[in-house]
Amino acid sequence: MDHLTALRVFREVARANGFAAAGRVLGLSAPAISKNIAELEAHAGARLINRTTRRMSLTEEGRTYLDHVTRALDAIAEADRALSPGRAAPVGTLRVSAPMTVTLTRLSRAIPGFLDRHPDLRLDLHLDDRRVDIVREGFDLAIRGTDRLEDSSLVARRLAVMPHVLCASPGYFAAHGTPRSPADLAAHNCILFSLAGHPGTWEFGQGGRIRRVAVGGRYAVSSSLAVRDAVRAGFGVTMIPRPYVEDDLRAGRLVSAMDDWITSSTTLYAIYPSREHLAPKNRVFVDFLIGEFAG
Repeated sequence: MDHLTALRVFREVARANGFAAAGRVLGLSAPAISKNIAELEAHAGARLINRTTRRMSLTEEGRTYLDHVTRALDAIAEADRALSPGRAAPVGTLRVSAPMTVTLTRLSRAIPGFLDRHPDLRLDLHLDDRRVDIVREGFDLAIRGTDRLEDSSLVARRLAVMPHVLCASPGYFAAHGTPRSPADLAAHNCILFSLAGHPGTWEFGQGGRIRRVAVGGRYAVSSSLAVRDAVRAGFGVTMIPRPYVEDDLRAGRLVSAMDDWITSSTTLYAIYPSREHLAPKNRVFVDFLIGEFAG
C-alpha cells in the first residue's frame, strides 16, 4: 500500500461523499479507490467507512481519523511550499475557534471576501464562547478574550480592546431609575454573562480608585447575544462590551448609565501555536483579523 496515496483517497472519498466521485477527482478507477480504502482500514485496524450499494458514511472512528488525516496532509503541503517561497500561498483547511458574538458582530460579513481572496483555503469555523484547548482539540487558531495561555508553545497576538458599557432600555430606566453609582446596582435586576471570569462582580473606576460590586438578578446566560436580547426587551441592566450594542445606543434602543465611571474592558487575542515559520494559512487569517478589528 502507498500510505500517502491511501490517505489522500480517504480524504477525497469523505469530501465527495462517494467512491465514484472521488475517483473522478483523483483520476482513479472505482476498484482502485476501493482497494486503497480497504488497505487503509486494514492498516488502521478499524472500519472507517460504512458503505452499501446506494450510500456511504463515515464511522465514528472514520470521522476522528479524517480530522487527523486532513491536518497531516495539509502539513505536508505546507512543508512542500516552504521549499519554494514563491509558492507560499495559503492552502488547506484552517480550523478556527471564535466567540459567537464577536464573530457575528465583527467578522462574519467579511469572511466570504477573505475566502474569495484565497481560493485554495478552506475555513472550518467553530463558534463557541467556551475556552477551547487549541492543541488537544486540533485548532489552528482561536480568538479569545484573554491572553492566559495553557501551553508555553502558544502565542497571543492582540487584536482589539473592547470597553464595557453599563446600559438598559429607556423603558427599564424610566420604571426602575437610573443608577448613579456602583452601590445603586443592588436595587437593579442585573443580566449576567455567565462565562465571564467573575460574572457576579462588576468593576468600576473613578478618581484613581477601583470599586468592585457584587451584582445579581434573575437571568444569567452563556451568550452575549442573549444578554443583548434581554436588555433590549427591558428586562434589566447589564454590563456588556460596547461594540455589541453600539448600534442600539446610537439608535436610542438602549441608553448608557454611569458614564462618569470607568468600566472594565475585554481585550481580544488571536491565539495560535508558536512556530519558527508561521503557516501561510495562519498568517493570512491573523492579518485579516488585525485588519478587521482595526477597522
